[in-house]
Amino acid sequence: MIPSKFDYVSVDSAEGAIAALTEHGDEAKLMAGGHSLIPLMKFRLANPTVVIDIGRVQDLSYINDGGDHIAIGALTRHMTVEKSDLLKTDVPLLAHCASQVGDPSVRHRGTIGGSIAHADPASDLPAALLALKGSVVAKGPNGERVISADDFFTGFLENALADDEMLTEVRVPKVTGAGWSYQKFNRRAQDWAIVGVAAVLNGSAGVSLVNMGSTPMRASAVEDALASGASHADAAQKAADGGTPPDDLNGDAEYRTHLSKVLVERALTEAEGRHK
Repeated sequence: MIPSKFDYVSVDSAEGAIAALTEHGDEAKLMAGGHSLIPLMKFRLANPTVVIDIGRVQDLSYINDGGDHIAIGALTRHMTVEKSDLLKTDVPLLAHCASQVGDPSVRHRGTIGGSIAHADPASDLPAALLALKGSVVAKGPNGERVISADDFFTGFLENALADDEMLTEVRVPKVTGAGWSYQKFNRRAQDWAIVGVAAVLNGSAGVSLVNMGSTPMRASAVEDALASGASHADAAQKAADGGTPPDDLNGDAEYRTHLSKVLVERALTEAEGRHK
């Protein structure tokens, strides 16, 4: 299909993007790699009157050591996240999840900030951010604020950013030596996950689910069960608690519920094996 008519604005700085957002309000959308926004526009699920291209903003592409965390610029490409030696050492789950996004052409163009801001419950990187108990930095005309991953995803393809804010940075705690796993079940390579599970074991557990609700979601019941001393098998039985798995051509809610339990147990077992 063909998108609705829109105006195009290109900016070369975060300040320029925020100024454009402030001017045009909720009628505007930011575009970085375009892999999330353009398909929505083609199906007219998104109809911005102004598209603000931030792909030329150079100072938001970086991976920096922040002491107890790693700071990643919102316009850092998936391939850069995947190949980062710093992330492979200190946050290997995130590097691995980036390698699961689409195909190489998508990973060379798509950005971590765009993927997370898109807030797709079937996406890989939001689940990793939740399991790692990370956060994002939002910048607007009134300054910056830090939003935890648990507070960021507010609805289907919706996030906590205000109309005049943009996501500028992703922050993930260092988990050097932690056990981790990402289990992604799909029918074909490069497909969206029918169900996915991200898990981190580092004294406490972080477990999140892909495609088990209207938002990327934390498997709180699994985490609570593990904290109470439950076995991996028993904790995995609570994988779907609080979820609303969708019914679609790839599987119904009952199928996804079963998959989530199987994959959570696999993820916890693999994570425990990697824990140093």
